[in-house]
Amino acid sequence: MTEKVIKTDAEWRAMLDDEQYDVTRHAATEAPYSGRYWDHHEHGIYTCVCCNTPLFASDTKFDSGCGWPSYFTALNPENVKEKVDRAYGMIRTEVICNVCDAHLGHVFNDGPPPTGLRYCINSASLRFDATPDLTEGAPK
Repeated sequence: MTEKVIKTDAEWRAMLDDEQYDVTRHAATEAPYSGRYWDHHEHGIYTCVCCNTPLFASDTKFDSGCGWPSYFTALNPENVKEKVDRAYGMIRTEVICNVCDAHLGHVFNDGPPPTGLRYCINSASLRFDATPDLTEGAPK
């Protein structure tokens, strides 16, 4: 596993915008259908906005109809950890970046095959890195 990223609250505040800070450092939730990635379809990797750890691949993203980006598996299960979340009178499974402890969202057991999982992730917790087109510059 990668070395833990630890910063002070002031350091997190300085590097994140208000929504990113509230979501990742205080487990807030952005409004559905409001985040930049809920209807995003480019090919690439979604990384943690706080530490740039690779989290989800675009080819595992699907439209769950919930208004947040949804993925059926993590890119590397070692990069995410799960924790029981009992907030708001519910019992859910919170998903956290295993490198910097950023709140990402929640995982549910109502996703598509092959995993049956739905990682419901806040766009504010993500950064997108487009995969370069490997055909560019190739001989014709």
